[in-house]
Amino acid sequence: MGIGASVFLLAVGAILAFAVTDNINDIDLTAVGYILMACGVIGLAYTLYLTSRARTGVGTVREERVVRDRDVY
Repeated sequence: MGIGASVFLLAVGAILAFAVTDNINDIDLTAVGYILMACGVIGLAYTLYLTSRARTGVGTVREERVVRDRDVY
């Protein structure tokens, strides 16, 4: 999940939790909004963690080029 998707989940969750006053049978829109906001926060934190880890070079493999002379027959 990227930053854009996380912000989208946060926005939709906030709209459902705080702005929508409709009632749907057997569905609590406020609870759905809070769940979406929690998923957005978790996704944003995870994306930022992966992005910061990639920038520092942790876990990257150093690539070395090996040049071997060809055998002469």
